[in-house]
Amino acid sequence: MAKGKVAKRPTRDEFVLEEIGNQLTEAYQEKSVVELTVWGVEEAVRGMIVKMDPRTGRVHVEREEETQKVPFMDIMAVNYPRD
Repeated sequence: MAKGKVAKRPTRDEFVLEEIGNQLTEAYQEKSVVELTVWGVEEAVRGMIVKMDPRTGRVHVEREEETQKVPFMDIMAVNYPRD
C-alpha cells in the first residue's frame, strides 16, 4: 500500500518570515484579535495571541477559553478581522 504524497509547505524567504513575526509580535503586544492563515488547515485560526513560545516555535492563540498552538512555520498570513 503506497502512502499518499503530503504536499510540502511552501518556502518563504526570510523577509516574509520576519514580517509575519513582526505582525504576530505587534498583535500579541496590543492584544489584538487576529486571523491566521495556516498551511494545511482549511479554516483560518482566529483569536488572541496569548503566548509566543520560542522554545517550541509555536504561537498560542486563544478563543473562547480554548487555546490552539500553531507552529510558526505553518503560518502563511496574519490578518485582522473586520468585525
